[in-house]
Amino acid sequence: MGNVPGLRPRRGRPMPRRRGSERRSAAPTRTRLLALRILERVQRAGAYADLLLNASLARSDLTGPDRAFATELVYGTLRWRGRLDYLLGKCLERDLEKLEPLVATALRLGAYQIVCARAPASAAVDESVRCIRAAGAERATGLVNAVLRRLAAEHERIPEPTLQDDPLGHLMHALSLPQWIAARWIEEYGPEEAAALARACNETPPLTIRANRRKTSRESLLEDLRERFPEAAACRWARDGIVLGRRGNPSIDEAFRDGRFTVQDEASQLVVGLLDPQPGERVLDVCAAPGGKATAIAERVGENGEVLALDRHERRLDLVRRAARRLSLTRLGCRVADATRSLQDVAPAEHFDRVLVDAPCSGLGTLRRNPDARWRLRPGDIDRLADIQRAILHRASAALSPGGTLVYSTCTLPREENDAIIESFLSDHRGFEIVPAEDAPSEVRDLMHEDGFMRCLPHHHDMDGFVAVGIRRS
Repeated sequence: MGNVPGLRPRRGRPMPRRRGSERRSAAPTRTRLLALRILERVQRAGAYADLLLNASLARSDLTGPDRAFATELVYGTLRWRGRLDYLLGKCLERDLEKLEPLVATALRLGAYQIVCARAPASAAVDESVRCIRAAGAERATGLVNAVLRRLAAEHERIPEPTLQDDPLGHLMHALSLPQWIAARWIEEYGPEEAAALARACNETPPLTIRANRRKTSRESLLEDLRERFPEAAACRWARDGIVLGRRGNPSIDEAFRDGRFTVQDEASQLVVGLLDPQPGERVLDVCAAPGGKATAIAERVGENGEVLALDRHERRLDLVRRAARRLSLTRLGCRVADATRSLQDVAPAEHFDRVLVDAPCSGLGTLRRNPDARWRLRPGDIDRLADIQRAILHRASAALSPGGTLVYSTCTLPREENDAIIESFLSDHRGFEIVPAEDAPSEVRDLMHEDGFMRCLPHHHDMDGFVAVGIRRS
């Protein structure tokens, strides 16, 4: 092992090895190999983990337990990448980032199984070697084998930075955040609150759905679903929401196929609760795809209302149309439009009673649901997105009728994408004002702050991080 490049001499008693011919004759576990290929593409090409995972599972013939295991391997490795890199760094002479992406990914995937999933070390090491060989990197099998064997023997003795002595190091190396996010959260929230938020972002999010009030009631749906989801319970705030637990696939349930519910996080549901669309109203959703909020609005305005969903991409609008058909929502229309430009041709000025601007954002409130986002984002993305958000809010506000309400929301936490956007808008647009917290709908009133903003946080509310505010046109 001393001849393996990049590996420090290993201390302690070596693990027993299988004979080379025996190892070579065994096929790799298909589930682990699928996870390896997905993670490698996420790292090398910046692919979106959820889209790639769903597409890969759809093409595979894996059974339910294997599909769940593949999902855990992909999301778990991405959530804990920062901690895994720290521990692997103690077992390598070279920088992990300088290894080719496939080899670095194989080490992380194996390390996740050893450190976080508590898989038997011998199985995790052996399967990692088989996978890297099957993926065409025979030359790296010795390195993968040696590093993971050492990690299995020593990881419990490797000290991690503590929150008391090294807050930044703790958030980076123990709680798996990139340095810039860790530093930002410590500055904004303080070490203890930042650590609580980081821990929540590493948890598996709850499976939350929204009952389609056009076809059923929450109570009736809940009674039906408890047969298949024993943990199902009504959401604390969202009036149509149900939490099913943290495991399972609601999108294959018969009630989903019948259009009786939509999979949607509670915080996302509460954005529509803040908008509070009424039966018969005209509502515009300017950044609608994939359609969770647009369909929720359509369910509330009913057959006498009108919902117009806009998006820049025709293919993404197809997702909205498909959801509307499944939910039997006939009053939801879709148009292709770039909301950073004039909307006069598709959304006449002062035509809509309510407008929703669920703006494209950095997504820092959804890291537990989209763990790859923390490694894809860069600090400069926040300022770039803020320019887009200001432009969209400006264009969308022109479509709001006098006396109407516009809700601006993001699934992120930075002030630059929330408070600062609203401050800039109000300074440039006379005749608009923030709806006071005391005037907010009862559904969301307990989550409102004195400044009129609704703020949902994963570590306080066990839902995605969302910020939303209502603006009224006088």
